[in-house]
Amino acid sequence: MRFLKSGLASMSTLFVTLLVTQPVYSQTSAQSPEQNPAPPITQEQNATADTSTWQSKDAKHVFGFPDIKPNKKGTLELSTDALLFTGKSGNTSIERKSITAVSAGDQRVELWGFTGRILKSAIPYSGGMAAAAVMHHRIDMLTVEFRDTRGTDHSAVFFLPFNEAQHALQSFALTPAPLQKSAGSVCLATSVDAKSVLVVRPDWEQAEVPAVYRSLVYEHVLDRLRRTKDAGRIYREGEDTTHTDGCPQYTVRMSIKTFKEGSSVKRAMLGPAGNFVGTTQMKFDVIFSDSSGRLNETKEIKATIRGESESTNVADKIAKSIAKRYSKLLKDPANNVAADQSPETLK
Repeated sequence: MRFLKSGLASMSTLFVTLLVTQPVYSQTSAQSPEQNPAPPITQEQNATADTSTWQSKDAKHVFGFPDIKPNKKGTLELSTDALLFTGKSGNTSIERKSITAVSAGDQRVELWGFTGRILKSAIPYSGGMAAAAVMHHRIDMLTVEFRDTRGTDHSAVFFLPFNEAQHALQSFALTPAPLQKSAGSVCLATSVDAKSVLVVRPDWEQAEVPAVYRSLVYEHVLDRLRRTKDAGRIYREGEDTTHTDGCPQYTVRMSIKTFKEGSSVKRAMLGPAGNFVGTTQMKFDVIFSDSSGRLNETKEIKATIRGESESTNVADKIAKSIAKRYSKLLKDPANNVAADQSPETLK
């Protein structure tokens, strides 16, 4: 016990010493380009606008980019023609003209994982602030929204070294993409695609939610539904159903009720109490319906997350809850649909 006390005292002294040489950055929310404008364009950058190229050699793909697994590191590069991600296992790209919006923001990430969080809790009072100085580092988040060849909306999120997202925004501004219209969500097929689900983009009107959270919630819901056992086809909003097996059997609609972004700095300062405050919280009303009209239920789904990569984890927790409900629907014999049944015959 004496050894533990003396060890913690030594660590507190070490953290206070490091605090002098390492500044503590305040947490800021993910912001849109309008809220957090890019640095002014220099004369030299204007001269190279025609071949505008930006790259980050230390990018991390969080979620959503085609054919790239989550958490893969590599080089992210923008040219006048494409956005390219190159990693050890290969590369993939999307056309520049398919990109519809870009947002930048930053997030503080806890180092040392769970061990670090226990250590912070053991350091009393102001020792938490000292720990925050060395247990966190600042990174940028870049959210890229784009459409595939069918006109369907997608989002991808990347972690970048501090301040690089602002340079990326500047490069995107130098190579503007042509405005595109989103496809409609009306299904013209005469039959029902059994077990399939249309996921409508969430309604965010009731709360201000940073772009990175909006993107990750939608992408994680789609991913979790696809991975559900015996799942049918998962449709995005706006997807062309002309050449599919039929209209989606189920539809999922989400509407945000409340959103509160967490603060890792606040958690570090409060010691043991930090385990219960400064959390990221999201609450949705989720409506599940089907093509027969018999199913029309609303569920409140919420998630509270603290710790590393909160934006990713809170989105995935929401997605797991929605996928769990979808799994129950698939197991209910009353929801079995023959492949050749039309929406009219199911009513």
